[in-house]
Amino acid sequence: MKFFVYIIFFIGLFIGCKEHKPATPVMQIVPIDTVFKEYYDFKKSANPIEATKAGFNSYNDTIANYISDEYQDFLKKEYRRFIAQLNRYDETMMSKEQWLSLRVMHWDCSVKLEGLENKMVTMASPIYDLPSFELMPLLQIQSLHLYVAQLASGASVQPFKTTKDYDNWLSRLEDYMTFLDTCIEKMEEGITAKVVLPKVIVRKMIPQLQPFINTPVAAHLFATPIKNLPNDFSAADKERLTKAYYQFITQKLVPKYKKLATFLQDEYLPNCTENVGLSTLPNGRETYNYLIKLHTTTNMTADEIHELGKSEVKRILGEMEVVKNEMHFKGDLKAFFDHIRSRKDQMPFSKPEEVIANFQNIQTRMETKLNALFDLKPKAGFEVRRTEAFREASASAEYVPGSKDASRSGIFYVPIPDVKSYNKFADEALFLHEAIPGHHFQLSLQQENTKLPEFLHPESMGVFVEGWALYAESLGKELGLYEDPIQYFGMLSMEMHRAIRLVVDTGLHAKGWTREQAIQYSLDHEAESEAGIIAEIERYIATPGQALSYKIGQLKIRALRTKAEKALGDNFTIKEFHNQVLNSGSLALVLLEEKIDRWIDNQKENTK
Repeated sequence: MKFFVYIIFFIGLFIGCKEHKPATPVMQIVPIDTVFKEYYDFKKSANPIEATKAGFNSYNDTIANYISDEYQDFLKKEYRRFIAQLNRYDETMMSKEQWLSLRVMHWDCSVKLEGLENKMVTMASPIYDLPSFELMPLLQIQSLHLYVAQLASGASVQPFKTTKDYDNWLSRLEDYMTFLDTCIEKMEEGITAKVVLPKVIVRKMIPQLQPFINTPVAAHLFATPIKNLPNDFSAADKERLTKAYYQFITQKLVPKYKKLATFLQDEYLPNCTENVGLSTLPNGRETYNYLIKLHTTTNMTADEIHELGKSEVKRILGEMEVVKNEMHFKGDLKAFFDHIRSRKDQMPFSKPEEVIANFQNIQTRMETKLNALFDLKPKAGFEVRRTEAFREASASAEYVPGSKDASRSGIFYVPIPDVKSYNKFADEALFLHEAIPGHHFQLSLQQENTKLPEFLHPESMGVFVEGWALYAESLGKELGLYEDPIQYFGMLSMEMHRAIRLVVDTGLHAKGWTREQAIQYSLDHEAESEAGIIAEIERYIATPGQALSYKIGQLKIRALRTKAEKALGDNFTIKEFHNQVLNSGSLALVLLEEKIDRWIDNQKENTK
């Protein structure tokens, strides 16, 4: 996914150009649902983009300047206040469901506060489920400047239906200009502190800015909403908004992007490092240990994860050998990888629309079997869409949830930079992961669940979100897919891809691996294209620790299913197991395990 959003909000705070309005302290014992509501209000106003994404329009005119010192100091104060409030409760004061939600909130506040107190990390990035590095705030992927461009297209979560919507976007962009100025200031601090990005990452960022600098205003991406002005707008409003948008692009946006591009090329890049591992930076090793905890919700060490990854790679290689032999391929696995990469029958498309249609066909085939595995299904609609051109070259497939009220569909974005070389060998597994029953089911059900406190509705806990999606890939045969051995091999390749992440992410950031070592390890153990592998390795370089969440989460969910099957025997119901995993929102793995253990015990009691 996409991937996947650290969502951090606080009450009455407007960021960037907006004034801070501190929340009223909560000291007295109040019903826990009141605290949950306050926490969600806090989160919405502290992270306006995520509020927009969830369908709350009150914050559509602002962007959080989440790397500013003022913002981070306020967050520290608020997290400490919420933790103190939660510590006043015990489980006798509420239902077991409320107690579980309280523990999720306590985990969230505590781990985010720990991040804010780290010398490198800020826990306020408004997109995906990633923290940000205060002194390295822009990246070649999963970065606010790329997400703002998505919003500017008018085809994402930013609404463009009323004149107020159009004015809100201009106001939000003013905050964005402030954010970009702060980025330059922080990167200048990073140069002094020797906390800088690797050169390979910056070299990818600079060309991404050029279309926003060189494109004529009438064809500019940020002018797209003007091309789609609603018919019911008055002539005066159309003229006013067109003038305002064009002036903003020419007088503010393009000059700011020029300033940023010049800074990156002339000042920042010469001071960047050839090293790619986080542990080579000041406080880098401690920061990586924190990111492991954040992204896995465990206390595993880098060495433990590295060895687990190698063990999983070995196991999956054995399963791949079986498929290779079933297909009567003569040669070793590495030759088989090359064979799969280059098979023309797996690259049959000549138009991007054909790629999209293939995913739609997968959906049609597997939907007839869904009822056997799932009681819970989301109300939100779903669509497959090609990734926008401006970010397609560096993007991975991802899912963006629809609105909470199901009025906006969830979107599965597929990058198709070169349609004629697009290989479909893993498309069934990819659909199960990003779409149904992966992210679309889990994230939509989470935000549609009215029994959950609203702060648990947005995307969070990457180890749960991505762990579920990777687990969903394993359901293909139960859903009538993977009949073609190449597609089953594609599933193994997807799982291998996540196992490799455990090895290369820890290798890069804890064991001194070079970019080239990580690329070669991947080439030796999976069937992805070299270009795709390079993009993935550079993603891991830019976002340390995030790639660990997938396999760690999947292994835990699969282990809990096996435990339940053994403990309950004939009384095990797969639909009810999936209900238990999906009906409490995103959980830290220790909380998920406790919940499933209680469910197993209750099922045993009920069948005595």
